[in-house]
Amino acid sequence: MGRGRIEIKKIENNTNRQVTYSKRRNGIFKKAHELTVLCDAKVSLIMFSNTGKFHEYISPSTTTKKIYDMYQTTLGFDLWSSHYERMQETLKKLKDSNNKLRREIRQRVLGEDLDGLDMNDLTILEQHMQDSLTVVRERKDTIHQLEKKYGMVENEVGYESTIAYSNLYGFCENPNNNIIHGSGYEPHGLRLD
Repeated sequence: MGRGRIEIKKIENNTNRQVTYSKRRNGIFKKAHELTVLCDAKVSLIMFSNTGKFHEYISPSTTTKKIYDMYQTTLGFDLWSSHYERMQETLKKLKDSNNKLRREIRQRVLGEDLDGLDMNDLTILEQHMQDSLTVVRERKDTIHQLEKKYGMVENEVGYESTIAYSNLYGFCENPNNNIIHGSGYEPHGLRLD
């Protein structure tokens, strides 16, 4: 009794798919080895599973690079050159972007490298700097107001409000609006974020 023909389509069950991949991979590697031995063929077989595992078979006394070079020679086409050109273009764009950012830093932070800027560029740069200064001043004022209002205590973690400690450690109100001192809460280890 022979095996029935199976329909060639994706196996939906993950476990069955992995088992089939493993068995068929071994079968393909066996056939590649047979071709190498029987026909003195140079074989390079590269496979990736759907989980990203890499498997390869290479004929003895050869490498995948040698096979790849033979392939390019036979075709008369350099497969690496187009890839290399794209990489060079990307590198050039990244270098240009990096140089532009460095120049902006020198202009905004240090006030240097201003020679090539016309009046419009200088006006725009001045506006950016004023906007940045406004944001910094607003943040500084907010922190200053918080320190004045609540008092800030610096500790190993950062700043925490002393008002939080006072509320937890002995200054709580009871329902009769009388202040109760010494509620017994220990402030150690408490933090407000």
